Amino acid sequence: MSKTLNLIKTNASNPKVWIVAGITVAGIIVVAETRRRRKKAMIIKREDFGAFMERFELIPFPQPPPPAAKLPLLGLTFAIKDIFDVKGHATGFGNPDWQRTHEVADKTAVVVTALLKNGAKCVGKTVMDELAFGITGENKHYGTPTNPNMPSNVPGGSSSGSAVAVAAELVDFALGTDTIGCVRVPASFCGILGFRPSHGAVSTIGVLPNSQSLDAIAVEPRRGRHLVFADDLFQLSKVPKQKTVHVISKAVEKLSGYQLPKHVNFCQFIASNVPSLKGFFQHSTNLQNGISALQALSSAMVSLQRYEFKTNHEEWLKDVKPRLGPEVSRCVLAAINNTYENVKSLYKVRTEMRAATQSLLKDDGILVIPTIADPPLKLKKGSSTEFHDRACALLSVASMSGCCQVSVPLGEHDGCPISVSFVTYHGADKFLLDTVLDMYASLQEQVSMASNSAPLPDLNGNMDASELLKEKGNAAFKGKQWNKAVNYYTEAIKLNGTNATYYNNRAAAYLELGCFQQAEEDCNKAISLDKKNVKAYLRRGTARDSLLCYKEALEDFKHALVLEPQNKVANLAERRLRKLVS
Repeated sequence: MSKTLNLIKTNASNPKVWIVAGITVAGIIVVAETRRRRKKAMIIKREDFGAFMERFELIPFPQPPPPAAKLPLLGLTFAIKDIFDVKGHATGFGNPDWQRTHEVADKTAVVVTALLKNGAKCVGKTVMDELAFGITGENKHYGTPTNPNMPSNVPGGSSSGSAVAVAAELVDFALGTDTIGCVRVPASFCGILGFRPSHGAVSTIGVLPNSQSLDAIAVEPRRGRHLVFADDLFQLSKVPKQKTVHVISKAVEKLSGYQLPKHVNFCQFIASNVPSLKGFFQHSTNLQNGISALQALSSAMVSLQRYEFKTNHEEWLKDVKPRLGPEVSRCVLAAINNTYENVKSLYKVRTEMRAATQSLLKDDGILVIPTIADPPLKLKKGSSTEFHDRACALLSVASMSGCCQVSVPLGEHDGCPISVSFVTYHGADKFLLDTVLDMYASLQEQVSMASNSAPLPDLNGNMDASELLKEKGNAAFKGKQWNKAVNYYTEAIKLNGTNATYYNNRAAAYLELGCFQQAEEDCNKAISLDKKNVKAYLRRGTARDSLLCYKEALEDFKHALVLEPQNKVANLAERRLRKLVS
């Protein structure tokens, strides 16, 4: 506990930072900038934003007399997720039937006691997704906490109340848990910093388990830093790179001690270095199919969570038959009814994934990835398969490797909070936090500059020259020189930005390179110029399918069939996606 507490103490002494400490079967700390949301908070009528399910006070340990140093968290208040034991209180696990069928705790969770010993005061328990299943933050029994930034949208979960309490400035910090993203998601949706410690860095004694193997041991860090951008993972994000990758690259240019950023195709890397993943690939995919390696990792993560949840709670579920919300009920049934034939392979993937990330990042590397792919869902809409799959794909990186991860807010896009995550090797928690604190001011400066900049307009030019460049691009494409083809098509577009064929052809080259987001953008442009371009719909459908946007991909293939009813590619894809979406 001492090293974890040192991280809390370090941040608590910084007047510009708030901490939301999180442990978990994964462990987390959520940090929020202090001078932000009071004006927005006044609009919300609910006094506590629905964040709390129970109010009480746990008085901190007394300040020792001089010459003892002042307690580092003295004067700070915190809240805890309804998953932590408090002596004399029944831990509810987000569900009234669980609370009703369990005795009050005879001890307080170790991490809560540690915070009280360091001077902080606990002021209550916060709302969570039932049984820590879910990433939207909705709870049919206790209500859904109100996202202070976007009141009509979900706050994210399962540590929804803890994130909301910090974002609304109701407490100085709050405890949550993170198994497959349950703090990272609400931190991103509520616009605050979120930290998931390395597996085992924070004690889980006195914390109800969901899936204990997806936990998060801190060691002293090395010196020197280099950022590694997972370029392929940013294709899953709908936020322009100008507001993410570009912002971070510019921020570190001004800082000392940083090497030039590196770029990696992360999916190809794990497909080559985590051999046990082969058993989790979908039958319709292969090792080279872009995001499919991440889908396989996500599948292993969800299977591991369900297996351990079943092991932990099957007996109680069958005896009590609790009332559950529809989304949680679906997850619980999947966990209980599944048979797990090769459990060893789940743990083998986790072991190989940790070794692979250590190999990639070595002693000074920090992986840069999107925190989550999509903006917060509207309230009461439920989470679709597509939303869940795209979220879990990104969240599986840290959950399955046991690495530590910080989610950092980067302003807004289209009115929604956006964030990016920094991930480093298991045990380097302080190294990661030091890095974020070092670059935070520079990041916020670049965020402000990016929000005020406009994209460059397309250039128009000579028609004959652009056609010549298109033909050169076609020749390069036939020769399987995909990058060369992209360059030729790009030059043609610069000369004539109104020709749908140029965008459509470049989209085809991008698909071959696995650049699915760029392919989708080019198809969008081609369709805007030519509404009956069948190839553009087919290629956009392929790109969206690869980006796990199943519903949008299905619509594209349907549209292609309207224009060309006998198209075999569209027909097969439409059938497969219709089954997946349903």
